[in-house]
Amino acid sequence: MSDTTQRAIRTFHPRRGRMGNRHADAFAELWPTLGVTIVDGERAPLDLDELFGRAAPRVLEIGFGMGETTAAMAAANPGRDYLAIEVHTPGIGNLLALVRDQSLSNVRVAHGDAMELVRRLAPGSLAAVHVYFPDPWPKARHHKRRLIQPAHVALLRERLRVGGTLHCATDWAEYAAAMAETLDGDLGLMNAHAGYAPRPDHRPLTKFEQRGVRAGREIFDLVYRRR
Repeated sequence: MSDTTQRAIRTFHPRRGRMGNRHADAFAELWPTLGVTIVDGERAPLDLDELFGRAAPRVLEIGFGMGETTAAMAAANPGRDYLAIEVHTPGIGNLLALVRDQSLSNVRVAHGDAMELVRRLAPGSLAAVHVYFPDPWPKARHHKRRLIQPAHVALLRERLRVGGTLHCATDWAEYAAAMAETLDGDLGLMNAHAGYAPRPDHRPLTKFEQRGVRAGREIFDLVYRRR
C-alpha cells in the first residue's frame, strides 16, 4: 500500500465538543506555548529538543482521551518528556488544565492525525510509544482504519530507539489478538513478555478501564521492544 493511500484512511473519527470554562481558559493560556497543530501533508521535521527546551527520553502518547493518564505519568516521571496527541478538543482542554494545575513542565500537546505527527519525528527519537485503548473499529469493513496495522507499526518502530517500547492496551479481545499478530509479524520488534503483559505499574488504571472491568471486559496489555 502506498504512503498516499495510507494517509487517506483515517484511524479516528474527527471529534469536536464544547469546552467548559476551565478547559477553555487553560487552552487559551497554554496552547500558544505547549500546543502543536498537526497539518496533513506537512513534512517539516519536528525538533523535540526545541519543543521541550531540553534533551530527555521522549514518550509519544497517541489518543490520550481526557488526559488523566498522561498527566499522572508525567507527574510520576519528571525526567521523561510526554508528547500527547488527540483529536477530541475537550480532552485537549482538560489535559492542559491538568498540566496547569499540577505545574507540569514535561508535557506538550498536539492536535491532529497521530500518523501525520509520527512522520515528522526523527527515526530513533522516542523512548516509548503508548497506544492505550484506541478505537477498535469492530466492524470488519472498518478494520483498515485500525491504528495497529503493519504499515503504521513499521513507522512507529522506526521512531523508537533500540530497546524502546511500543505499549498497547485494549479491552477488545479480537483487537488484542489482531494487535498481537501484527506486532509479532514485525521483525524489528520483540515481545517483552510471553503473550500478553501484566499492566505495568507506570500505566495508571483509567476510569474508562475501570468501567470496562466492572462490565466484565478483560484488559489486554501488549509490550514490545525495538530490536
